[in-house]
Amino acid sequence: MRNFRRALRRLPLYVGVSLFCFVYSFPFLWMVITTFKQDRDLYRLEGNPFLYNQPPTLDNIRLLFERTNYATFLNNSAVVGVVVVLITLVIAIPAGYSLARLAGRWGERAGILIFLVYLVPPTLLFIPLFRIVVTLGLQNTIWSLIVVYPTMTIPFSTWLLMGFFKSIPRELEEAALVDGYSRLAAFRRVILPLSMSGITAVIVFTFTLTLHEFIYALTFISSSAQRTISVGIPTELIRGDVFYWQSLVAAAVIVAIPVGIIYNLFLDRLVEGFTMGALKG
Repeated sequence: MRNFRRALRRLPLYVGVSLFCFVYSFPFLWMVITTFKQDRDLYRLEGNPFLYNQPPTLDNIRLLFERTNYATFLNNSAVVGVVVVLITLVIAIPAGYSLARLAGRWGERAGILIFLVYLVPPTLLFIPLFRIVVTLGLQNTIWSLIVVYPTMTIPFSTWLLMGFFKSIPRELEEAALVDGYSRLAAFRRVILPLSMSGITAVIVFTFTLTLHEFIYALTFISSSAQRTISVGIPTELIRGDVFYWQSLVAAAVIVAIPVGIIYNLFLDRLVEGFTMGALKG
């Protein structure tokens, strides 16, 4: 009886969460349904848009892989994402630690200034950055994106990690120093293992940003073989006033599935990383 009353009290919470999950997962469900719809079914006004009024087809996926450079876009996006993540970690981790532990009073102010750099809209920066890319001879290559994207990812990642490092008690690091560890060894053996939640948040944020970024990818790259997903898909599947909706949706679904799985696998670390970094930063 007690368990029944407890479940009854929680019923509004369960109903609210269920409705929330349904509402936010419904667009993805609609995308999956649309991926396998024929043109006659998709554009038929009398048909139910959430059911297959005609037999489902794989032609939309075949068009995506056979008549576009979708596989190349996936490969370019993966290369850019992985390299930018590595560059961001190499710079943001020591920068965030230095501002949190070694910079003294001005470290927090410097962290805020660094974060303000992230807030500058790309529409104000792509012209001077394009001049830099041309000077370096990297135009029309994915290396232009690898050079430019860290200007967006490093400021936010540094600010986030700075707040996360502040949340780690100094006593743990001081105890390691007393035991004979150097500053670098204490950082590597004590601080880094405790900072994995923040580092995971930085990795997911950086990789997701490289997948979604559009302005720089459109400005710096004109060759189809060098494009990433964010630009390659709309330019290949929107031809004048013709929209290949099913293939467009299929391209988004194929990318969203692994990203969604990664988010769910590391959900606890992501929440901890973003909340602790934001609260302490």
